[in-house]
Amino acid sequence: MIAEADLAHCREAIRTGSLSFHSASRLLPATVRDPALALYAFCRLADDAVDEGDAKTAAVLSLGERLDAAYAGRPRNAPADRAFAAIVEEFDMPRVLPEALLEGLAWDARGDRYQSLSGVRDYSARVASAVGAMMCVLMRVRDADALARAADLGVAMQLTNIARDVGEDARAGRLYLPLDWFAEAGLDPDAFLHDPQPSEAIRDMVRRLLREARRLYLRSEAGIARLPMGARPGIWAARLIYDGIGREVVAAGCDSVTRRAHTSSAFKLRALALAQMRSGAGLVMPTSAILHAPPLDETRFLVEAARAPEAAQGRADALLGILAELKARDGQGAHRTSAGEPAL
Repeated sequence: MIAEADLAHCREAIRTGSLSFHSASRLLPATVRDPALALYAFCRLADDAVDEGDAKTAAVLSLGERLDAAYAGRPRNAPADRAFAAIVEEFDMPRVLPEALLEGLAWDARGDRYQSLSGVRDYSARVASAVGAMMCVLMRVRDADALARAADLGVAMQLTNIARDVGEDARAGRLYLPLDWFAEAGLDPDAFLHDPQPSEAIRDMVRRLLREARRLYLRSEAGIARLPMGARPGIWAARLIYDGIGREVVAAGCDSVTRRAHTSSAFKLRALALAQMRSGAGLVMPTSAILHAPPLDETRFLVEAARAPEAAQGRADALLGILAELKARDGQGAHRTSAGEPAL
């Protein structure tokens, strides 16, 4: 399905770029692990291009073109793109799922901020839960309950990432904490970005974010038993490793401004062993009623898209609108730069 040379490139990209996923992927069966590595490589490279590059708008527009090419069966001549195109064909990947990721990256390129926790979940649904839904497709799972719990796990992971990276994001001019939390605390978000400090109010915001992540990690567990037997340990490992990052943030007093939490190799090994144990325990444990909880309002469209792609076609118009806005903005910036004025 995926050329071996392209797969090797994807493996290396994940090994150096996403240690947590690389560790968890070791417990996935090869039939899931290989396409999952290719999927994560494509998504990670796209995210890095927007997150780390200077030309964020151009990176988003380029990703849109790459998706068009992959779905047309004519991927860009690059390992991650060729591997992703193979996945699209083999698994009949609903296009709305990678487009949701693209939409989230477009929000990043615009520098969007989020008024409430619901807005942060909206963003997390796109940049993380969309990948979780795509992982379900790779496992050939399109059960609504399993998809809803996978989406919970994606949001939980992204909230953990946000909580861990508050200082790093602030120094890069990015803010993902809810604006209404700043208002409640009487803090000016722009003043925080200008001089990020781990005040008690900021630490409390990090704590609140991790409590929400914890709630969703617990909700997500019920869905793992709906996955293929061989895939369960790898997903359990991802859940435990990312939750471990949040626990490290808490252990540091929720100061993620002057510190960046990480998990040790020893912790990851313990998580892998615990993942194996919990996967086996799931064989004898009764099904939790949480399995049937409705999806988050913010992730419902992903569940519907994975189950019935035609039901979500209307979302393409919203994405096209955002891309047109970014393209117009990018063109205006290029025009001003060529005229000797600074680009916005």
